[in-house]
Amino acid sequence: MANKVIGVIPSRYGAQRFPGKPLALIAGVPMIVRVIRQAQKAGRLSEVWVATDDQRIAEAVEKAGATAVMTPSSLKSGTDRIAYAVRDQKADIVVNIQGDEPVMAPAAIDAAVEVLQNDPKVLMSTVVIPLSDKKEWLDPNVVKAVLGPNGNVLYFSRAPIPYPREGGMPRAYKHMGLYGYRPGWLQLMATLKPTPLELAEKLEQLRAMENGVMIRAAVRKVESIAVDVPADVKKVEKYLKKRK
Repeated sequence: MANKVIGVIPSRYGAQRFPGKPLALIAGVPMIVRVIRQAQKAGRLSEVWVATDDQRIAEAVEKAGATAVMTPSSLKSGTDRIAYAVRDQKADIVVNIQGDEPVMAPAAIDAAVEVLQNDPKVLMSTVVIPLSDKKEWLDPNVVKAVLGPNGNVLYFSRAPIPYPREGGMPRAYKHMGLYGYRPGWLQLMATLKPTPLELAEKLEQLRAMENGVMIRAAVRKVESIAVDVPADVKKVEKYLKKRK
């Protein structure tokens, strides 16, 4: 069992479609604070950090009682930001927790860690959710995953996969943007150049697969609402109200 597991939330202020997104208020609470609170409920994390390039985000994080690590704004991706934040740490597992999933289930974070704790040969893990909504399956903003019998991911795509030739809705999985890494692989992945499939689909996890690293997925039935644009804030508020 791994003893030091660091959960890191990459967070930047200048998102193209939604500038200032991490500090957007969801029912009066900044989104990044909601993500931190969900992550702190995960039983398998030793620590929760936020890797950011913005002082305003760092202040909100510290006010919420979490650790903010400043990273250069030149870093291009969340993976780069996380790799930079933990580069000097002696962690057993590092978890990449998306900063735009304010209702992320703590059980999903624990599941990503559990995959790595159960099999020392696995370098990278993730979580998928059974998908039954055809509209979501067809939506290119929803990333789909196809799994092999052992839970290893065969492919991730924005396209509706697998494609049922005879029609109907296949047994499909929605991918949660949540990853567990062995620290050595995380540092190496951050040095690798973007790969052709990654560039085509705009999915960074395909870089791992194109470099021969298999990603193993845990299947969990959990809620997942990503905030991509300002209108999504209302969706989350509606969900929170309903849950209350």
